[in-house]
Amino acid sequence: MSDSTVTQPEGREEVAVPRAVTGEDRQAPPSRLRRPRRPRLWFEILLIGVSYWTYSLIRNAVPEQRAAALRNADWIWRTEHALGIAVEQSVNRAVDSVTWLVVGMNYYYATLHFAVTLGVLVWLYRWHPGRYAATRLVLFATTGVALVGYYLFPLAPPRLMRGGHFVDTVMVHHTWGSMASGDLKHMSNQYAAMPSMHIGWSLWCGLTIFALASVPWVRVLGLLYPTLTLLVIVATANHFWLDAVGGLLCLAFGYAVTRAWYGSLPYALPRVVPGPRGDRLGAVRSA
Repeated sequence: MSDSTVTQPEGREEVAVPRAVTGEDRQAPPSRLRRPRRPRLWFEILLIGVSYWTYSLIRNAVPEQRAAALRNADWIWRTEHALGIAVEQSVNRAVDSVTWLVVGMNYYYATLHFAVTLGVLVWLYRWHPGRYAATRLVLFATTGVALVGYYLFPLAPPRLMRGGHFVDTVMVHHTWGSMASGDLKHMSNQYAAMPSMHIGWSLWCGLTIFALASVPWVRVLGLLYPTLTLLVIVATANHFWLDAVGGLLCLAFGYAVTRAWYGSLPYALPRVVPGPRGDRLGAVRSA
């Protein structure tokens, strides 16, 4: 009784199955998962806090394989000499000769890595909510694959090399600038230098700012930030140049994961989207 019939010109009758039965209007679960959604503040605060705690726990739980880390550092140093790019020691000593500059770099290394990254996340949440989740996924995937690198390839930073003659700028200038130097050295794995997440995160910030900022000079600052960060990590003897390459590869992996999941780079997604319940504000902004 609930099905209706339709008479065809040839006189045949065809049963019209209700759409609710065929499921033609239903959206497949994977599509719903890939669709950008407006973030929820409480969830994002909780997610970022738990994720960073987990990252720190896993990173510092990786065995400090000192002998292997020093051997790998020697291998990296020889490789850079073979490639003609082993200038870290010259940069380190040149910057160390200018006290105010090296002290500023120590504080830069310790603070901006976190402050700028959180600032970009807040900016995305407020002004680009439709792109927030996808861009955050890039950061999370980048950091996740870095943990694999810390486990598989323990690496001593240049300042801990045997006979490397690098200056540990935090120790020499008595500043707070590295979780692996001075009084804080027991709080962090000293042999997790490859890949460099200072480069991975700063380049994520720079590309995001360059792609989405509307003010030209802000976009230029976005590109200058990872460039200056590269100089800082080398000048303070916390990383080799090749550690930065490792960070770049991790970031490329993060973008690949996001591209596969959303079917688009995060910056090509809509700036705003309706809320999870189709709230009126989200709908108006999206329109």
